[in-house]
Amino acid sequence: MTVEFTKMHGTSNDYVYIDCMTGDIILTKEDIIKLSDRHTGIGGDGVIFIRKSNRADGFMDMYNADGSQSAMCGNGVRCVGAYLYNHGYAVKDEITVDTPSGIKTLTMHVEDGKAVGATVDMGKAVLDCADIPVNYDGGNIDVPVMIDGGVYRATCVSMGNPHAVMFVDDVESIDLGDIGPKFEHHLIFPERVNAEFVRVVSDTEIEMRVWERGTGETLACGTGACAVVVAAVLKGYCPYDTPVTIQLRGGSLIIEYSRDGKVLMTGDANEVFSGTVEI
Repeated sequence: MTVEFTKMHGTSNDYVYIDCMTGDIILTKEDIIKLSDRHTGIGGDGVIFIRKSNRADGFMDMYNADGSQSAMCGNGVRCVGAYLYNHGYAVKDEITVDTPSGIKTLTMHVEDGKAVGATVDMGKAVLDCADIPVNYDGGNIDVPVMIDGGVYRATCVSMGNPHAVMFVDDVESIDLGDIGPKFEHHLIFPERVNAEFVRVVSDTEIEMRVWERGTGETLACGTGACAVVVAAVLKGYCPYDTPVTIQLRGGSLIIEYSRDGKVLMTGDANEVFSGTVEI
């Protein structure tokens, strides 16, 4: 079977996008793993199918590089919106994208008739440990996570997928390849977790590295950046209702957390190349 694809990235968080708007395409877990492989496949942090929706302009069906399905991807949803705009499926200022974690509304950023990014209403952050989910009876701030004989204090947030945010003095010194999998598969996180290690530069700027469940360290994570700002506001490092710049290895995102619980994310969306691949 020959499949057409488009490689896209938001803040260097790259995925293989497959257009299913005119004809449905189903691939196996093994197919997704092969396509995501950076040495023997197309290469990416996973595969995203852009499908039809009966309640939005399109549906984002997202899979990590290990073939596991995820409910939400902040960088991915911006790229889906840009694809729908640039390929003629939804040429308008506001685009809606259906996801397993609900419908997201995107305000498109257009230059010379082409969508190059978006501001996304990510909905409300989930702060209850049972709903994130986290196996912990206390609140979501400073949840103790025991790893290698030490205790990490994680502020846990769900943005449609679970995140554990750790505030540190130096993000570059973190051995993320070692500690990331230990967080991802820790028993306190029944659905695994995305782990963010962050340094507060100021009340409007944060430096971040991320380990994504099912993929490993990535250059950016949109939902992770949202979770980081929510955690920073809850911890008193950043104010409500104020844009905060998140510096990631792949670029920057602007996140705003309002007092009503809503999170806005602004960032780029880039189409790199298209082609066909034999499955």
